[in-house]
Amino acid sequence: MIIAVEGIDGAGKNTLVTALRERIDVDVLAFPRYEVSIHAQLARQALHGQMGDLTESAYAMATLFALDRHGSLDTLAEYVDSDRVILLDRYVASNAAYSLARTGDEAVVDWVAELEFGRLGLPRPDLQVLLDTPPAIASERAINRAAEHADRERDAYERDGGLQRRTWEAYLQLANRRWGSEWVITSEAEDIIRFITS
Repeated sequence: MIIAVEGIDGAGKNTLVTALRERIDVDVLAFPRYEVSIHAQLARQALHGQMGDLTESAYAMATLFALDRHGSLDTLAEYVDSDRVILLDRYVASNAAYSLARTGDEAVVDWVAELEFGRLGLPRPDLQVLLDTPPAIASERAINRAAEHADRERDAYERDGGLQRRTWEAYLQLANRRWGSEWVITSEAEDIIRFITS
């Protein structure tokens, strides 16, 4: 079973994933995989102003993040139709939501689905969890996190409050459309545990 935990920066994805991992037997994989993926590393450099005008293209950035996920295809395939559970801290919907928020073009959502689920063959999740953290609270958390940890400097996306608000709205659209799979909007670990154990 593949469960993707989604939300804007500072929404509490890592906190929820950690809480679930302490209570049930699950594996965890976080995207972007900055430690091991050249595509993720290039995206991070771009988000910190080190790759010229690369970030100006929503499609270019989405492609880098998609290729990062594609690098984990063999790992993800092990959880398809399996009793094992993997929690993903961000997945394909992240690309769809941020790309929609950046372009305002609904067609980009279909483009992301075709790229990632189609051409790159990534498995669709069994459940997508949207954390219901309001943008103002998420932004405050992201600012506090950056202040407390020198290695967590906010990137261009995180510093853009308007982008975070639009991304939250895009996520809500995706959840309401049941884009890619079933969705639940919550911050409660119990809601996800019920889904896994039902």
